[in-house]
Amino acid sequence: MRLLVKNARAVVGPDVTAADVLCEDGVIVRVDRDIPAGDARVIDADGSYLLPGGVDVHTHFDLDLGAVRATDDFHTGTIAAACGGTTTVVDHIAFGPPGCPLGHQIDVYHRLAADAVVDYSFHGVISHVDDAVLDDMEKLIDGGITSYKVYLTYGGKLGDSDLLRVLERARQLGLIICAHCENDAMIAHLTKRLLAAGVREPHGHPLSRPPASEAEAVYRMASFAAATGDAPLYVVHLSSALGLEAVRAARRHGQRRLFAETCPQYLFLDDSRYDDPVEGLKFIMAPPLRKRMDNEMLWQGLREGDIDAVATDHCPFYFSKEKQRGRDDFTRCPGGIPGVEARLSLMFSEGFMRGRLALPDVVRLCATDPARIFGLYPKKGLIQPGSDADLVLFDPDITRTINHDHLHERVDYTPYEGMEVRGAPVVTIARGEVVAEGGAFVGQAGRGRFVKRGLPDLSVR
Repeated sequence: MRLLVKNARAVVGPDVTAADVLCEDGVIVRVDRDIPAGDARVIDADGSYLLPGGVDVHTHFDLDLGAVRATDDFHTGTIAAACGGTTTVVDHIAFGPPGCPLGHQIDVYHRLAADAVVDYSFHGVISHVDDAVLDDMEKLIDGGITSYKVYLTYGGKLGDSDLLRVLERARQLGLIICAHCENDAMIAHLTKRLLAAGVREPHGHPLSRPPASEAEAVYRMASFAAATGDAPLYVVHLSSALGLEAVRAARRHGQRRLFAETCPQYLFLDDSRYDDPVEGLKFIMAPPLRKRMDNEMLWQGLREGDIDAVATDHCPFYFSKEKQRGRDDFTRCPGGIPGVEARLSLMFSEGFMRGRLALPDVVRLCATDPARIFGLYPKKGLIQPGSDADLVLFDPDITRTINHDHLHERVDYTPYEGMEVRGAPVVTIARGEVVAEGGAFVGQAGRGRFVKRGLPDLSVR
């Protein structure tokens, strides 16, 4: 139960420093130079970077949408996460039966996650509001549920008055609300118009959900959060320059507890992917891919501190099966793409190695600040004594081409096929145990633990 990583270039807080890291019984006990090995297993990290294990706070494992179900469960999905250097996930759970208490789906997901191989937690989900739901928000704090997802579109969307009630309750309790921000009425209107005009190919998808749909919903949620006393709000999967401007505007007017997340797909891919009437189905997701200009503006948002986290929204479906439901009508294609395994490699390569971001900023966006915002800090997301021994070793000298055949996600494609990345995770350590090495999973099913999260650290901004 003793593990020593020697000769690393370790990301310790805002610095990259030469250090050894000693782990005992799943916890980091010492960060220093020239630590004697004793009886510890030694991993020589000479020439490599040592990062805290990634924290992905937006996955959808085993998501049941009724007609289709996400193809990665907690076992296969967390194997992919581990092989990509992510050691903790916080999953956005599916809606439960109409009118069910908040704890219903939490109980369901505890059973679904029994075979997880890295540590995990859950965001609650709110699809209706009454006094019992508002009471449950407090009761579930003891069980480690300190964040809730609300939708402004889809069947489980909340109306404005209910959104205000939820935000006000979250402010009272110190919880944080995650919001899927798209204007439902705008989407419905544009979709109806497109279908009436005979537009059924994938290129209709971004037309039905324009950046204005996202920006309006971000402005609205930010306004509601302000009206309820600067209630803590986290905007998921920000996709557009217009949406980013809505976040910036709210902050200019004093909202300090508004946080924003983007995803690799909105940094690396653009809406030209929808031009192919067949292959375009692979990229159906909500929000959709945007223009290259949006990609660059989101990178700017990362550099300037306007975006707080990079998560994946990992929600895979087989291109050869579930995605084909949209072959004759893009609206019938299930929305979602895989990505949990490629996230850190993409950000290390295109963020750090290509000079867009300093390496500590990559760590902050992909581990430290997500852990702080969602009550996992300081056990997760950093390298310091007392933190869980969740670590990933990146070799910057490896150059590889992303290929579906080399990934572990249970799906038949990757949206990043053919992208060349510089640097790769070569060892992943979760609570002091090597779980992935040389691109292969070497851990055990069920070794992941549910993490009871504390209240969010709202001082991050």
